[in-house]
Amino acid sequence: MPQKAMAESGLDGRGAVLDNSVMACPPSPFGRPLDLEGGRIELSHGSGGKSTQQLIEELFGQAFANPLLDKRDDAATVDLSAVAGTGRVVLSTDSFVVSPRRFPGGNIGSLAIHGTVNDIAMAGARPLHLAAAFILEEGLALAELVEIIAAMAAAAREAGVTIVTGDTKVVERGKGDGVFITTTGVGVAPAGVAPSADRARPGDVVLLSGPIGDHGVAILSARDGLSLSASLASDSAALNGLVAEMIAIDPDIHVLRDPTRGGLAAAANEIAHASGVGLHLDEVALPVRPAVAAACEILGLDPLHVANEGKLIAIVAAETADAVLAAMRRHPRGRDAARIGTVIEDPDRFVQMTTRFGGRRMVDWIAGDQLPRIC
Repeated sequence: MPQKAMAESGLDGRGAVLDNSVMACPPSPFGRPLDLEGGRIELSHGSGGKSTQQLIEELFGQAFANPLLDKRDDAATVDLSAVAGTGRVVLSTDSFVVSPRRFPGGNIGSLAIHGTVNDIAMAGARPLHLAAAFILEEGLALAELVEIIAAMAAAAREAGVTIVTGDTKVVERGKGDGVFITTTGVGVAPAGVAPSADRARPGDVVLLSGPIGDHGVAILSARDGLSLSASLASDSAALNGLVAEMIAIDPDIHVLRDPTRGGLAAAANEIAHASGVGLHLDEVALPVRPAVAAACEILGLDPLHVANEGKLIAIVAAETADAVLAAMRRHPRGRDAARIGTVIEDPDRFVQMTTRFGGRRMVDWIAGDQLPRIC
């Protein structure tokens, strides 16, 4: 049986928390069941033999069970004809190496689902299926792996996607930093829905779905053991539901972008350069949580450059901006959405911001990487 079979969190009503009762196995053909509380990953779990199959069957297979994955083929055959129609098939892939693996508001497992779901959603598409590949380090506690898989299962179920195929490899102790995850997703965008970074036009309005900087500051706090604020938590979340509500109001949204690495500043500059326009932002309108603002001030960070994992930028025509903003605010993921700027003519493609003191400054890409291993 091939190594590449795993599974997805289910739309099958399974519990989100993989406790001993959920993970209980019928009589195993592998002999003694995995010790999911005290056991550790061994090199044999990546050998392709009996230990590999036991890990797949007793952990991944149970957590992610669905008909496509249960076939245990090397690749899942997915029929998109019924949902694609005249629309477009959208494909995205991403790797996750976040450090630490656990952080306030999530872990590497939930992040791996949210990241790829959101990349598909930013193309205006409905995410359907994911593939997940794991690189596990020898010595990783099985209890932690169970926690990561449980978070993935819960996140996938909430986003309405299924994990239909995957792969697992094991590297020697000291060669893998615990676990790295790659997820690849496929979705379908309706006909006529085609947001892209090159479609911003002068006169368009820039909308933001909520406060910026939450994820990066939460990671930094967890990484360095800083007691910055008990309220700091990552904003990691799936945004496909929010995007669907926005598209229902305006199918011709010009740009959708999630400002992850590099933050809002990087995303705004990417859009300006791709579209050949300038962006004018208003600092007073930018939502930033007081705890994040205080942490950034203490640490010498600019919230504009700090990563987010549950926020989006939308650029829409001026005539639909109010209606789209209202739809965003009706959704739990967009209740703090704000109108933060406009698209302007600018052959230099600059992003500028009016400060809260009435001045104006440039908003450029950050040089270097202020927070590595953020996702």
